[in-house]
Amino acid sequence: MSNTINSKIDKPELGLVEFVALMAFLTSLVALSIDAMLPAMNQIGSDLASDSPQYTHMIVSIFFLGMALGQMYYGPYSDAKGRRAAILSGLLIFALGTVICMLAESMEVLLFGRVVQAFGVSGPRIASIALIRDRFSGEAMARVMSFIMMVFILVPMIAPAFGKVILILASWREIFTSFLVIGSAVGIWFFSRQQETLPKNKRVKFSWAALIKSSQYILTHKQVMSYTLAMGFIFGAFLSYLSASQTLFEEFYQVGDMFPLYFAILAFSIGFASFVNGHLVMTLGMRKLCLGALYGNIVMASLLVSITWYFDGLPPLLVTVSLLFCEFFFIGILFGNLNSMAMVPLGHIAGLGAAIIGSLSSAFSVPIAIFIGSYVTNDIVPIAIGFLLFGCLALISVLWAGKGDSHLDEPEQVVCSTRKINQ
Repeated sequence: MSNTINSKIDKPELGLVEFVALMAFLTSLVALSIDAMLPAMNQIGSDLASDSPQYTHMIVSIFFLGMALGQMYYGPYSDAKGRRAAILSGLLIFALGTVICMLAESMEVLLFGRVVQAFGVSGPRIASIALIRDRFSGEAMARVMSFIMMVFILVPMIAPAFGKVILILASWREIFTSFLVIGSAVGIWFFSRQQETLPKNKRVKFSWAALIKSSQYILTHKQVMSYTLAMGFIFGAFLSYLSASQTLFEEFYQVGDMFPLYFAILAFSIGFASFVNGHLVMTLGMRKLCLGALYGNIVMASLLVSITWYFDGLPPLLVTVSLLFCEFFFIGILFGNLNSMAMVPLGHIAGLGAAIIGSLSSAFSVPIAIFIGSYVTNDIVPIAIGFLLFGCLALISVLWAGKGDSHLDEPEQVVCSTRKINQ
């Protein structure tokens, strides 16, 4: 079995379209595990006797804590054992955590299951990013990541509606059943079509000495850490919205069953931004796009704070959705580019690099989201201030990285040409 998983299979390299679709669906297990739960939050809290809405919101935020732990494990694992082995074991642990959540009779057990579930799904997430980095680098990777984000964003657009339909037909426990079915289907697709991209002669045998040395390189690399910090700040503010989105729309604005529609509209903004980024990044470059998006983010966040204060914390629904749509467009530009810029110098340790970047950005973002969320009681002022404050900190982090060409810091020249992307 191990040889089958780890060997380089005699099959042609996937074309760009299928590769993008496969990677998008593989990484979208994270978004599915989060967003499909949103319509069920109140029902879960009621069924499991949650102490408060803020405690129920941890169904989302604690998921990222599990991912932070899982990413630190699966980074070195995927570099040592290969991408396919990391994805297989991750899917199995994801299934275990899903079963724990499905059978939970208390909020504490469900939250534990969410941590296990998140730990497992970190395998596919980290290994897929490393797999993409095996094939592409720099602007080429940013372009591919943008295309992947375009497909990926379909999941958060439809996941709340998907969860809502299941709630109408059954109960929230069946949402977890659907995770098992979908995870199995994506796993079968991956193992039947995608070959191993990390040959045995390039694998890094695990050792604590090597881990410490590689970690020191990553943690002391100015560009890697500055872009990782920026990701943590931006995602922390976004996660505060994500965790409170059902409360925001269903309780503050009382949209009822229209919540999935408004959620999908805002998710579309991120997908549209990824489409635009995919077409501009090869000509403008990642850094220019990031700086433009950060300035745009700050302008929109300032406008959101001002209008929110003017309307005593709760602007008209159309105004709020319009401002958040513009805000999320700039955030969508940032997501793929910041990660790609952080990964540029790490081609020789892509698995560990993706793990540390993912874990640190999650370690920054989860406390930020919990902190902002603790102030969300009856208006959106905390969310608006969070976008502004942490958007400014993200801009400072990117400016701290300097203006140098990040390709010059590439230890291995594994930069793919535009021609390879267009195959």
